[in-house]
Amino acid sequence: MSQQTKWSQFGVLISVFFFWGFVAASNDILIPVFKEKLHLEQWQSQMVSFAFYVAYTVGSIIYFAVSKAVGGDILNKIGYKNGISLGLVISALGTLLFYPAAQNASFGLMITGLFIVGLGFSLQQTAANPLAIVMGDPKTGSQRLSMAGGINNFGTTIGPLIVSFAIFGSVGAASSVASIESIKTPYLILGAAFLIAAVIFRMSSVPNKIDLDAVAETEAEDTTKVAHRKSVLQYPQLVLGMIGIFVYVGVEVSTASNLPEFMKQHLNTPTEQIAPYVSLFWASLMIGRWTSATGAFGVSKSAAQILRFLMPYIAFGVFLLVNAIAQHDLSHFYIYAVVIVFMIIGDMLSKGSPARLLLIYSLMGITALFIGMLADGMVSVYAFISVGLFCSTLWPCIFTLAIAGLGKHTNEGASFLIMMIMGGGIVSLVQGIVASDAILGIQWSYLVGVACFAYLAFYAIKAKSILKAQGIDYDKLEGSGGH
Repeated sequence: MSQQTKWSQFGVLISVFFFWGFVAASNDILIPVFKEKLHLEQWQSQMVSFAFYVAYTVGSIIYFAVSKAVGGDILNKIGYKNGISLGLVISALGTLLFYPAAQNASFGLMITGLFIVGLGFSLQQTAANPLAIVMGDPKTGSQRLSMAGGINNFGTTIGPLIVSFAIFGSVGAASSVASIESIKTPYLILGAAFLIAAVIFRMSSVPNKIDLDAVAETEAEDTTKVAHRKSVLQYPQLVLGMIGIFVYVGVEVSTASNLPEFMKQHLNTPTEQIAPYVSLFWASLMIGRWTSATGAFGVSKSAAQILRFLMPYIAFGVFLLVNAIAQHDLSHFYIYAVVIVFMIIGDMLSKGSPARLLLIYSLMGITALFIGMLADGMVSVYAFISVGLFCSTLWPCIFTLAIAGLGKHTNEGASFLIMMIMGGGIVSLVQGIVASDAILGIQWSYLVGVACFAYLAFYAIKAKSILKAQGIDYDKLEGSGGH
């Protein structure tokens, strides 16, 4: 198996990562709009996140059930490339529901449409994440996933701004029906983009098949320790990683989706002015992922060190440029350049090890949340937004650790991990409930996120020892000119 990253194939693959990000971040603009126009409680408005993320779980259950029914893994039968194309078509069908939802200001129809989009994303993710890891050396798989995640977060950075412009730009926020009707255009355009991407994938050179057992042998330092087990659930790195994905997506989504309510209550920020802050949260993920991806380029150590400082500020520049085009006041955001330094320090301390990076960023995330809860005003806002920096590379770290050594069970393991994306909906809902003044209030509701990061710190330590027993040691990257 070639150890070089297959860049032409990888370039096509990462296009779907953009779509996932665009839609996920746009939800954070839809939440306050629907809450305001349809007079919803905070927990009801979080049903936007709930419907979208639970769709991943339902999609993964369908994947698992159909695989069992046909007597073999679906992606191994129809192929990875075909699986992604099918997922894009399903997502396109979901966007069609936004038209009647917008026409009738129907909350039910809108979250049904989002649910169908999420079903398609579930199949796409099950195929795309393992593909990103194996399109080159599995040891740098987490860094390729970081790069793909950086493209995902270009989508999350511009998504809120485009959807916000569609709602507030052409039609003022005064008319509830008119502003909600404005949602349909960007989502119909998105549906058309899904269909075009499906055709491009079908015709591309992205591989349809992977020799997964060969990948497992490549990952291990000592092939005699490779675990060959009957059930995918007999691998503890996967089972604990499933909980890891659940709480990681949970803290990421709930931190962002409850931010508009925090800013409304504590800073009296009007709904239509919140988009740049939500955009900065998702841009923070892009900043972190572009930084972490430097190890996947195969450049010299000295060049990688320069890129490590350069990439986060290039990504921050993309955020500033996009918001300048949207004619937002940028003066509030320059101070954030200082916050980025802490993320760069954490990245340097990790030395390319996914387990070490997971531990460092989890501890930094806990620190950021406590600063946000103990301070107030803009200090709290930036502390909560900086959680995006420390969530940035947790997905590739957890995903890489969780499917390491699974061999022929890799696809099934990936579908179980995708299933746990429902944490984004459930944790958001839990935080929405405890955010009521009768319980914790919006500011202290972020204790939910602290609990999530605490588990991730535990998983970082535990997964490292589990994998060492199976002959897999990612810390060996340090001496191999890795990240």
